[in-house]
Amino acid sequence: MKQLVIPRHGPPEVLTVRDAPDPAVVPGAVRIRVKAAGVNFSDLLARQGLYPGTPKPPSVVGYEVAGIVDAVGEGVTTLQRGARVIALTRFGGQSELVVVPAGLAFPLPDAWTFEEGAAFPVVYLTAHHLLVRVAAARAGETVLVHAAAGGVGLAVAELGRILKLRVIGLASPGKHVVLRSYGVEPLDGRDPRWPAAVRRIAPAGVDVVLDAVGGDSWRRGYALLAPMGRLVCFGASELAVGARRNLLRVVWKALRWPRFAPLALMNDNRLVAGVNLGRLWTAEQIIRPQVEALLDHARAGRIRPRVDRAFPVAEGAAAHRYIHERRNIGKVVLTFG
Repeated sequence: MKQLVIPRHGPPEVLTVRDAPDPAVVPGAVRIRVKAAGVNFSDLLARQGLYPGTPKPPSVVGYEVAGIVDAVGEGVTTLQRGARVIALTRFGGQSELVVVPAGLAFPLPDAWTFEEGAAFPVVYLTAHHLLVRVAAARAGETVLVHAAAGGVGLAVAELGRILKLRVIGLASPGKHVVLRSYGVEPLDGRDPRWPAAVRRIAPAGVDVVLDAVGGDSWRRGYALLAPMGRLVCFGASELAVGARRNLLRVVWKALRWPRFAPLALMNDNRLVAGVNLGRLWTAEQIIRPQVEALLDHARAGRIRPRVDRAFPVAEGAAAHRYIHERRNIGKVVLTFG
């Protein structure tokens, strides 16, 4: 089988397609012939050596795939050979064949393509976990989301409509037309005065801030919270500005990140939460009910992934660079065969 491999940390051009032995199916698992695999910002950080917990190079990343079951392990009764599925992988997903626990594979909605299926797990699970499980957002509340035109941002917009939330989204102006079509109130995230712009349209503050940028952005988002507001930190994209790693810059930025003191949180009546969904990715008791709830929305036509661009796996470096350049509106995926 072919895999997209990180042979060493570096710029996108280090990515290499290599042949590897086909994995054997094991009891309780299924083997999937992958048709498409998602690409996420965490993959870019892993390639740069900035993502905690990533296997050391040479390594294969990837959290999500869509494809066809081609082998079923002993004891599996929920899936059969030939089934079209979406599956969650804890690394290794950017491969032609993957073996996953049967409990982490789900039927692909009939109306969806494999590319849409591969674009689904990370962004929709993240959005659902942030809004429903962590922030417990309620109808009528105002949510501010960074990188609103990315995969997670658009998933937040769709779930926001279902939950009857007001969503304010930060993104570059060229993406605002798309955001408006999702019901988002867009603001220019590249303008350093964005907090003042948020205040103008939400003078009482916002109830929830979803921030995967990190650093000073967390501090500014916290200041925008209304009483009982929740800041949810779920990434640190500011560490990967540019395609090459700059360790001095990473350390300098990390030293300047805000620290939230418990007494200050008490006095401000605000909450700060952190989420690394990758650490929960194989926790079926947390993940599976949320995926099933999301697939109910999908089958009802309430949500559908937006695939910005699909790259053949041989063009993995181009896919990474495309995301580094913030060109995508929605999700980027890799295709196999």
